[in-house]
Amino acid sequence: MTDAHRDRATELVSVAAVAENGVIGRDGELPWPSIWADKQQYRKRIADWPVILGRRTFDLMQGDLPGTSQVVLSRSQTEYDVESARHASGVEDAVATVEALGDDRAYVIGGAGIYDLFQPHVDRMVLSQVPGEYEGDAYYPDWDADEWTQVDSTPYAEFTLEEWVRDQS
Repeated sequence: MTDAHRDRATELVSVAAVAENGVIGRDGELPWPSIWADKQQYRKRIADWPVILGRRTFDLMQGDLPGTSQVVLSRSQTEYDVESARHASGVEDAVATVEALGDDRAYVIGGAGIYDLFQPHVDRMVLSQVPGEYEGDAYYPDWDADEWTQVDSTPYAEFTLEEWVRDQS
């Protein structure tokens, strides 16, 4: 575990639906048909917490924003027409924003660049493993399974929900 993990009070949890080949999206959409049970568990999980996401993902979700607040990482836009949205310039700024909101957990919900940026910092991953390989232009970052322990696996009809915790050593 890095010093950043030990010194930070805020738990960062990455949440994503991932195909067998690592694909998470295509043209800003899921590359597979919507999975109702996955959407339900995802929305319920993040409903009472702030979420961290990139500006493009934020723009795509404007009609149905998740979480209690949205911490939006963007190099080009710093203000939003949504009262619950906050700007952050990077990982440390996003964590400080979450802590200023009074929360001790935040969910990292994408897109691909945000997952990649936060991967070295997340404490947990909750991954909906979608069977099959799909064509896409967005991928979940590679991660070293030796640094993680799978603590839960719940099979659903159309996916398997896995929870991983970063090892403390």
